[in-house]
Amino acid sequence: MARSILHMITPLKHMSPFDVNMAVDAGFETIATYTEATLPDVTSLVQDSIFSRSPQDGTRTGIFIAGKNAEDALDMVDRAKKALVPPFANHIFADPAGSFTTGAAMVAEVTRALKAKFDTELTGKRIVIFGGAGVVAYVAAVIGALNGAETTIVGHDGEERVSKIAHTMRWRFGVEVGSVDGSTVEARRAAITKADVILSAGPAGVSILTAEDLESAPNLLVASDVNAVPPAGIAGIDVNAVDVPLPVGKGVGIGALAVGNVKYQTQSRLFRRMLEAREPLCLDFRDAYTVAVEVAG
Repeated sequence: MARSILHMITPLKHMSPFDVNMAVDAGFETIATYTEATLPDVTSLVQDSIFSRSPQDGTRTGIFIAGKNAEDALDMVDRAKKALVPPFANHIFADPAGSFTTGAAMVAEVTRALKAKFDTELTGKRIVIFGGAGVVAYVAAVIGALNGAETTIVGHDGEERVSKIAHTMRWRFGVEVGSVDGSTVEARRAAITKADVILSAGPAGVSILTAEDLESAPNLLVASDVNAVPPAGIAGIDVNAVDVPLPVGKGVGIGALAVGNVKYQTQSRLFRRMLEAREPLCLDFRDAYTVAVEVAG
């Protein structure tokens, strides 16, 4: 059997050691990294990878798309798919900054908690997501919308930037995602008034919602925070939190380590799926969410 090879492409100066370690531990025998890659570079890199092996070895070869921007990564995936020339084809997997698997894990943990604590589901829930301009928020918003939730992203610097991001989500995935201003305490409290779920994907070490702020969310069932650096992004949710009672109301909180555990297992399983598949796969955060739900239980 041909050796397994993973070609890892990023527009950044360095490839993430985290992703390299994950790929090796999942079982890839050879790793090659390509840094500071542009969108046009993807075509030649992919075609060099497919034409240098026989078609039957295509499933022993993978393309991993990294970076830090969801739209850029998705554009690279589209370019990689177009570069394939059947029967020559490789696996393609995008997870920029680990955010696709992190966002998927975050929503999967919320889905689990809704069922376990309140015997309800994601469909129909109002999800408000802070850190709305970031890639984890992007993923969580689209996954939520695709699964029947009413999702809204909040902009810490106003509504304009997140409104443009919501527009790209509509164009690319056909989902409706709301956008609101979160630049002031009053705006943040207004944003969560009807929230059933609150997700915090803002910068590490930044307090976004205090206990007093949470009093403005009387319907809140589940809140999750992926910030692993004190102070907590949402009051009452430390890194180890798993369905802990929030400071006010009936809701429960999920911390960064609970999300991170599901994220880690999800990314590992997706790498292994590439190694085990007999047909070429193209994996993004939608596939990650399916796996994350299985992991979260």
